[in-house]
Amino acid sequence: MGTSVQYKKGRASDKIVTVVFYAFAAGFAAVCLYPFLQVLVSSFADEVTLTREGYRLIPSKWSADAWKTLFGSGEIGFAYLLTAGVTAAGTALCVVVTAMAAYALSGKKLKYRNFFNFIYYLTMLFSGGLIPYYILVSNYLRLSNNLLVYVIPFAFNVWNMFLLRNFFNDIPESILESARLDGAGEFTTAFRIVIPLSLPALATIGLFTALSFWNEWMTSLLFIDNSRYYTLQYIIVRMVNNVSAAGNLGQSGLPAGVVSVPANTLRLATAIATIGPIVLLYPFLQKYFVAGLRVGGVKG
Repeated sequence: MGTSVQYKKGRASDKIVTVVFYAFAAGFAAVCLYPFLQVLVSSFADEVTLTREGYRLIPSKWSADAWKTLFGSGEIGFAYLLTAGVTAAGTALCVVVTAMAAYALSGKKLKYRNFFNFIYYLTMLFSGGLIPYYILVSNYLRLSNNLLVYVIPFAFNVWNMFLLRNFFNDIPESILESARLDGAGEFTTAFRIVIPLSLPALATIGLFTALSFWNEWMTSLLFIDNSRYYTLQYIIVRMVNNVSAAGNLGQSGLPAGVVSVPANTLRLATAIATIGPIVLLYPFLQKYFVAGLRVGGVKG
């Protein structure tokens, strides 16, 4: 009887703790979501109202001028598809090339691995700069006005390679030796054993790589002259700069009403438009992050 009462009390206390934890998590999620909601609502506010009243959850006057300016040119739709394709292709190529290099430099299979590690490490400390990079890509690789310029120069990342190499080194050598004794070659060992065991690490560097491809705009500025090859980020940067310049002209003594542009609300609208796909990508990779935490917590 006493044991049953204690069991019920224990279950009741567990439920209370669970409710408290869920309430705390929900409150923390609401706090994190509030800035995003504030930006979204403010992007639909009237420019003059936003300037006069500041950021409010319910503006006194609504306007879709920022979104009309953003999508009115017709360039954004194609740029979305182009940037998404470049992000997908570039991320896949970079992850594969980086993983292959990391596997080659992991363990003790490569005789001069320390020398190659040192060479790769030097590239992280010293850079040739913008001018040698521009000459290499435009004059030697001849990738100007070519969609491959978004992918080829970024097909390998040294920092991610070192992260993957360290992750590969943590895989027990006995597993790899068992595979080799069963007749598995290096490609079989890499793609059938090492890569499946490293999905959390691959998902992590894949997300970082996708973010870098998605946010890249300098390449369009340097190497692309054809407007159909402009990425989403470059079009938005150019649009925001043009609108800001027009807004400055409107405030420099011109008659009222000559220039009316949603400069501030356009910045908020572009933030929402560009962050959306990346935010939607995380839930698909979350299970790999959780699996990585579980693997890291298992010992022995």
